[in-house]
Amino acid sequence: MSHESAVAWLAEHAPEVRLIDQAQSTATVVEAAATLGVEPGRIAKTLAFRVGEAPYLLVARGDARLDNARCKAELGGRPRMLGPDETLALTGHAVGGVCPFGLATPLPILADRSLLAFPTVFPAAGSRTSSVELEPARLAELVGARWVEICKLPE
Repeated sequence: MSHESAVAWLAEHAPEVRLIDQAQSTATVVEAAATLGVEPGRIAKTLAFRVGEAPYLLVARGDARLDNARCKAELGGRPRMLGPDETLALTGHAVGGVCPFGLATPLPILADRSLLAFPTVFPAAGSRTSSVELEPARLAELVGARWVEICKLPE
C-alpha cells in the first residue's frame, strides 16, 4: 500500500512531478545510483529515527552520514534508528522505499543541507523500484521539511 499512498500524495500535491518506476531495485543508495545513472550523493535517502520519544524523518544526500554530535546539538539528543517494523508502522513505507510522501502518520521531516549541493535529487516514491526527481528546495517545500545540518559528508 505504501507505493500507492506515495503516488496518490504526489499526484495531489505535485502533479507536475514524474514518477520514475524502474524494473530494477532502487532500495539502497548504491542500487538507486546505478539504476538511475547518477552519483550516489544525488540519491535523497530518507532515514527514520528517534531522539528521545520523538520520531523524525530525515532526507539527506545518499553519501552523507548522520552525525551524532550535530544531531544532539540540533535536536537535543542522540538519534536512534527505527527498526523496520516501527518504520513501516509510522511511515506506511517499508525499508527500501521509505520516503517523505504519503505518510501513514504525520511526522516532523528534516531536510539536511547536504542536499543543496545538487540541482536535483532522487528520493524514493514508496517502493523498492520507484523514485522521483526534484530540486532540493522543492522537495523540502512539498513535505514541509525544516532545513538542518546534522550530517557529515564522506572525506
